[in-house]
Amino acid sequence: MKITAYIAKRLFYSIFVLLGLSMFIFTLSRVVPGDPARLALGPLAPQWAVDQLREKLHLNDPLPVQYVIWLMNALRGDLGESIVSKRPVSQDVLTFFPASFELVMFSTIISVPLAILIGALAGRRANSIFDNIVRVFSYVGIAVPTFVWAVLALFLFGYLWKVLPIMGQLSVGIRRPPVRTGMMSIDALLAGRWDAFVDHLKHMILPALCMSVGRIAQEARLLRAGIIENLKKDYIVAAISYGIPERRVMMTYLLKPSLIPMVSIMALDLASSMGGSFIIETIFNWPGFGRYGMWAMLNKDLNAVVASVMIVGIFFALFNILVDVIIAYLDPRIRVMERAS
Repeated sequence: MKITAYIAKRLFYSIFVLLGLSMFIFTLSRVVPGDPARLALGPLAPQWAVDQLREKLHLNDPLPVQYVIWLMNALRGDLGESIVSKRPVSQDVLTFFPASFELVMFSTIISVPLAILIGALAGRRANSIFDNIVRVFSYVGIAVPTFVWAVLALFLFGYLWKVLPIMGQLSVGIRRPPVRTGMMSIDALLAGRWDAFVDHLKHMILPALCMSVGRIAQEARLLRAGIIENLKKDYIVAAISYGIPERRVMMTYLLKPSLIPMVSIMALDLASSMGGSFIIETIFNWPGFGRYGMWAMLNKDLNAVVASVMIVGIFFALFNILVDVIIAYLDPRIRVMERAS
């Protein structure tokens, strides 16, 4: 099976997954106690205004009718209007999503090389002092919540040492570059604003690092376990006994199959970072999509809630397809099985 046909097949199946997700989250958002119209207008709003808003939001229609209306509008790119921001939800998404996506991608650039380096060294030197340190780090990194790392980073780098900025995207006095993509680092480069680019990177370091700690710990642990297991395989033992240089054995024969468990979990980590970034964004005052989605849930902003969950679901599906393609490249047996099918 060609890779394009495989991707098309996975995309086709993902449509039904996303459709089921939209039904579930749409129903859940409607059955949670509380009147969205009353929450939007406040307790002092007259009843006629509440009734008018309920009619506008189709809240008086049966639930299946509400879902069909929402789905038809969503397929046209109309995600409804936010009852909190008073703007189209699609406009809010274009405003807040790029900042979160930029932060998650920056944390990925940090976490993936570090996880590979740490996991490979620990696996190759199993039961050494370095390996024991990595194992302790893995347990702590996975067990400690993200907000604890964030608070610790604020104290160390923002209060005690004061070497990195801790709030927002830019320092006071630096003019924001013209918005083109919504990702400030890209916008700064496109505008030739090196001052804004460097300052924005400094602002991303702490939130990206705090977001990366758990991912580095988990992915390095999986890579370490994969290397230790594959070191016992006959073809690795034979390659080492034939006198093939250790570096070549590591890079050519050992690392690729050992990366598969780590790569398999990366899609879940990326999607979790997109959906759970609200903690980091709130602590570091980062105007991102995660904080927007949490604010929508707290205020029962129905259209914004459904849109937030669906966008995270779309990226989860895309990340899974990307990971499957990478795994097929890392493991030739998967490609053979695909061709045979």
